[in-house]
Amino acid sequence: MSVARVRIGTAGWSYEDWKGIVYPQGMPKTLHPLEYLCGFFDTIEVNSSFYRPPNPVHVKSWANKVAANAAFQFTFKLWERFTHQRDTWPTDAEVALFTEGIAPAVDAGKLGAVLIQFPWSFKRTPENRQWLARVLDAFNAYPLALEIRHASWNVPEVYAGLAERRVAFCNIDQPLFQNSLAPTEQVTARVGYVRLHGRNAADWFREDASRDERYNYLYSKNELEQWLRMIRRMRKLAEEIYVITNNHYEGQAVVNAFELRYDLEGTPQPVPECLLKAYPRLEEIAKV
Repeated sequence: MSVARVRIGTAGWSYEDWKGIVYPQGMPKTLHPLEYLCGFFDTIEVNSSFYRPPNPVHVKSWANKVAANAAFQFTFKLWERFTHQRDTWPTDAEVALFTEGIAPAVDAGKLGAVLIQFPWSFKRTPENRQWLARVLDAFNAYPLALEIRHASWNVPEVYAGLAERRVAFCNIDQPLFQNSLAPTEQVTARVGYVRLHGRNAADWFREDASRDERYNYLYSKNELEQWLRMIRRMRKLAEEIYVITNNHYEGQAVVNAFELRYDLEGTPQPVPECLLKAYPRLEEIAKV
């Protein structure tokens, strides 16, 4: 039996606190972070598209910057207008803003999936089910992955409905709260999707916590082992799997991405010297 290709990468690349840790001191300004990262990983999740529709000029530039890695695929997070700002249904023009924005990635053959992420407050109600159906219909031309964080969606009919639509279910690791969705290993489409947000519960639920504080978490090897077991089972059901590490603060997402890939591939990893210096635990998986 063939097993799925597993693409492992980070959520985003533009972090000031990665300088000197992920990106070496003195990295030439002419070398874009994407060009640097695509030398190590074969996927990155674009998060800026959640806050505003992607600019097609920028997306075309990004696609060009990763062109040297023929295997590289982006995933794009859907604009929050469709997931978090739900007072009125978006206009056709707003749909077009997003689809036209990602078009250069599609044209370049670099679009792996569009991630539709709803908040914990998006519970399984008749109204929300209708909203979700409209979103899935609006973007059904693309490979889709759905991230929902409330446990009310964790029922067989939801997974069956996604499978019928060929929409991937996004399996997540997050700090657990009342009725939060616990880790799953669902495969409902040819693509499998996993997002690791960290387990910093103390700051995750604190209203005044900054973004960096919420995502400040380094998974232990024992914690990663749980996901490795699930990913190995998912590989038997999907054609390809995206594993995105979102615990980005101070490059911890990159650390865990290398560790996951090492355990799945069993080969030493090309860990950058600056990252190795910041996280000596990577020495045992780094190429000599």
